Amino acid sequence: MNETPRWCVLIPCLNEEAAIASVVKSALQLGAPVIVIDDGSTDGTPEIVGTLPVTLLHHATRQGKGEALRTGFREALRQGFDAVVTMDGDGQHLASDIPRLVDVARRFPDHIVIGARLLQREQQPKARRRANAFADWGISWACAQPVADTQSGQRWYPRSALDLVELDAENFVFEAAVLIAGSREKGLGIISVPIASRYQGEFRISHFSPVRDVVRITMYTIGRVLHYGGVLTSYRRSRAQPLVIDDTYSRRAV
Repeated sequence: MNETPRWCVLIPCLNEEAAIASVVKSALQLGAPVIVIDDGSTDGTPEIVGTLPVTLLHHATRQGKGEALRTGFREALRQGFDAVVTMDGDGQHLASDIPRLVDVARRFPDHIVIGARLLQREQQPKARRRANAFADWGISWACAQPVADTQSGQRWYPRSALDLVELDAENFVFEAAVLIAGSREKGLGIISVPIASRYQGEFRISHFSPVRDVVRITMYTIGRVLHYGGVLTSYRRSRAQPLVIDDTYSRRAV
């Protein structure tokens, strides 16, 4: 069995005062270091996080999720971590799912591991589900390998993915860019671990726009497909079933 790299939890957040305390505390209960990036919140988020034993980085103004993740990657590298697990600050991701991602990452060291929202998918709004399916199709093509739930923000990034910190991509496009460049330039595989779709409850409105951000991601993805070439070969490779690891056995996503 492979040793587990030294890792931390990375939480980008923007105006999450309703949920951020419970999210951070649940991550701290895992015993892992936590880095929180406040992306210019105008509510009480930074004050709440400031009372907790974490590394808190603050953007004076909103710069987008991509820059928040970039700031977090840089800090994780500065502190000497070999990997990070990202999760959103709105409560839709559970820290209790993180040990499963870490276990899979330990067994498959040269992979990005995604907490894929494959369970209870009926909770996902139809417009969001269609947008995510379209993004999965395009990003898988650009990666030249199939990926389940390319839009999930709960991920394990190994060191070679962190080294992509300076990719020229902003906002939600950054997460797609890391998947694509990790696949095509670092030779990383991508594995998904099923987690629940959590859209019911007291969640704030998503910062992700199914129109604006999908357009941005689509334009970037098309550019990457053309950049790497082998368009038909990449497409054929992307049409296999994505590898999903469910606890201790592997199966094909349906």
